[in-house]
Amino acid sequence: METLLSHAITTSASPKLTLPQNDNVSLRLLRFRHGFSSFNLCRLRSQRRTRVFSKVECNQQSSKNDIDFSDPDWKSKFQQDFEKRFNIPHITDLLPDAHSFPSTFCLRMRTPVTEDFAEGYPSDEEWHGYINNNDRVLLKVIHYSSHTSAGAECIDPSCTWVEQWVHRAGPREKIYFKPEEVKAAIVTCGGLCPGLNDVIRQIVITLEIYGVKNIVGIPFGYRGFADKGLAEMPLSRKVVQNIHLSGGSLLGVSRGGPSVSEIVDSMEERGINMLFVLGGNGTHAGANAIHKECHKRKLKVAVVGVPKTIDNDILLIDKTFGFDTAVEEAQRAINSAYIEAHSAFHGIGVVKLMGRSSGFIAMQSSLASGQVDICLIPEVPFHLHGPHGVLRHLKYLVETKGSAVVCVAEGAGQNLIEKTNATDASGNIVLGDIGVHIQQETKKYFKEIGIPADIKYIDPTYMIRACRANASDGILCTVLGQNAVHGAFAGYSGITVGICNTHYVYFPIPEVISHPREVDPNSRMWHRCLTSTGQPDFI
Repeated sequence: METLLSHAITTSASPKLTLPQNDNVSLRLLRFRHGFSSFNLCRLRSQRRTRVFSKVECNQQSSKNDIDFSDPDWKSKFQQDFEKRFNIPHITDLLPDAHSFPSTFCLRMRTPVTEDFAEGYPSDEEWHGYINNNDRVLLKVIHYSSHTSAGAECIDPSCTWVEQWVHRAGPREKIYFKPEEVKAAIVTCGGLCPGLNDVIRQIVITLEIYGVKNIVGIPFGYRGFADKGLAEMPLSRKVVQNIHLSGGSLLGVSRGGPSVSEIVDSMEERGINMLFVLGGNGTHAGANAIHKECHKRKLKVAVVGVPKTIDNDILLIDKTFGFDTAVEEAQRAINSAYIEAHSAFHGIGVVKLMGRSSGFIAMQSSLASGQVDICLIPEVPFHLHGPHGVLRHLKYLVETKGSAVVCVAEGAGQNLIEKTNATDASGNIVLGDIGVHIQQETKKYFKEIGIPADIKYIDPTYMIRACRANASDGILCTVLGQNAVHGAFAGYSGITVGICNTHYVYFPIPEVISHPREVDPNSRMWHRCLTSTGQPDFI
């Protein structure tokens, strides 16, 4: 942290913002907003990188760019740098002479693509359903007048409005792959998440509309590329027609896998030239590495990601699929905890929900239920013991209203429990069980003070992960799957598709994987949650 903070804005009359490698603007601007005292810095560290001036995430491509706010042209220079970073890679970057063809995707004409069209494809030029390559979507839509506004995301100390545009997703009039020459593969990695089958289904259906006949699924994540005992699964509309009616993944999931070189070797051997990768930050890092290796080998391959994380922790994206379903299903667990607590003498219900680094599920579920008295998330530190601790507040709740419900994200309060020092196959640290810890400490506390309490603990994690997507997520998955295919046929690679300010966009993968998106403790949504629960600060 000290190394990162050393790059922050200086105190000179002409402050400069230096963008060091593999860092984000939030960390770099801590000192400017909160002062330089050791007390403030320590407190900020404990608050898990509270957002300040900007949430524009910068990767290594911005590492050497300095923004001098005293320069009258700093705004245009920032926009130029932003446009460069968010430019999405295209096949023509590698193969300038790559030919384009009229799109075979047209909803006004359903003429099947056959061998008769090998040298040219039918196209309805009067159909205005295509996206222009120059179409853009505004990344940020709120003009904050001051960095002290709740949830402010500013670039400079004066909160100057700077337009930041990203690429609009959708079908293009020109495509860079002949459908009859495409072998498309789909792979699902990481853990289960509601909506996986919905995305798989829609990718297959959209590929077939373009005219692709050769579609396969890679079983059990990246592992399926190297394990000779795992055969690829032929996919068609007939195969996937009803898979969205069930949870899980038709293809199976796993963590980890072979090296990038082995994966690309397997793709070459199989003749795969379109790869659709469904997964979270780690999976997307792998997809970006595959894209780079294909580029290095000068292969005409499109690698497109679809963000899959139930925690909703992908940068810059409004919402990831599975999140709405998780919040909806969590209501059952919270309501059960409430009924158990309300029906018992001095009853306390503890519910642990998903959220390793980000507390979006716990926050939104608490807000939706209206039955939660204490919501604990990774981004907001808390004490269990002491005059301002969670346990003291539970005592107050039991004495005043007779019962209480606690909702805690799995990554919250990890500083309070013994570290496991273990990692899973994806390299993620295995977390201690904060839910069990709170349950045990609560029992111990009430026993010590001589007040009877009935504590019930519920962990619905695996029940939620295995659910079928609800209607909201079903729509989101459908559009994400369609736009992933549109992006691949348009010749883009090393991209991911997401929803931004209610519009669907393409992002270059490096811009969304630098670190997990987190709840801003100064955001209006967290303030709304606090208003709903009525909880105090637990520090």
